[in-house]
Amino acid sequence: MQTKFERNIATREPAWLKWTIISLGLLFFIFFLVMPLLSIFYEALRRGIDVYWESITEPDALAAVRLTLLVAVISVPLNLVFGVAAAWCIAKFDFPGKHILLTFIDLPFSVSPVVVGLMYVLVFGVNGWFGGWLQANDLQIIFAVPGIVLATIFVTFPFIARELIPLMEAQGRDEEEAAIVLGASGWQTLWYVTLPNVKWALIYGVILSNARAMGEFGAVSVVSGKIRGLTNTMPLHVEILYNEYMFAAAFAVASLLALLALVTLIIKTLVEHKAAQTQRDFAGEH
Repeated sequence: MQTKFERNIATREPAWLKWTIISLGLLFFIFFLVMPLLSIFYEALRRGIDVYWESITEPDALAAVRLTLLVAVISVPLNLVFGVAAAWCIAKFDFPGKHILLTFIDLPFSVSPVVVGLMYVLVFGVNGWFGGWLQANDLQIIFAVPGIVLATIFVTFPFIARELIPLMEAQGRDEEEAAIVLGASGWQTLWYVTLPNVKWALIYGVILSNARAMGEFGAVSVVSGKIRGLTNTMPLHVEILYNEYMFAAAFAVASLLALLALVTLIIKTLVEHKAAQTQRDFAGEH
């Protein structure tokens, strides 16, 4: 039988291999993540702070920022409700069609966002299934804010559900069943038993969903019509500025998206740290 020392020797990699792998990882990180990020801020500020400030405060840029935040504010809470409901249903109950529901939740991961946008055009566009009825009732989905919100909801709704389902399944149903036996209602069980047990995964899923909502390009590009000041989100505004050779303005707005991404990454790291600390404290108590 191998001793602990012999097992360590058997699994220890040569020093040159270890440092080669570490160096390759660092080079990949620097060249493909750090340098592009730094280049965005460099190009944004290269012509001075005045040009930068003017680029991010001009009316079209401000309209793009407002629309991006509006879409996130609408889509993320809706995905939160759907994600919790779907995860609770899948993890805590057995019913016919359970695997089909799981497949539909994963659908946005396998369908191109551009195809998603085209799907909404076919359904809600002027010549779409409901186009005539929408026109008759003076309702506009495509090339308007509702279409952008719908497309964003579609591409972001798996994130919260997929964070919650594995955790809820691992926790099992014992606590919920005990609460029901003791007289708790379904809503009381959800609020006081289920959600406290998954709060960190829930927050993590919300962060991911929000990040995707603010950065979505493909589906939104198809359904928005790219109308300046009306249906341009920040990613679309960056594309238009770049195509018009307004590079300083394009990188200035792109730097705002990069800042939002960095803030999201910091919050994500803090949540992961807090969740790990909570898990360690719980394990120490038991």
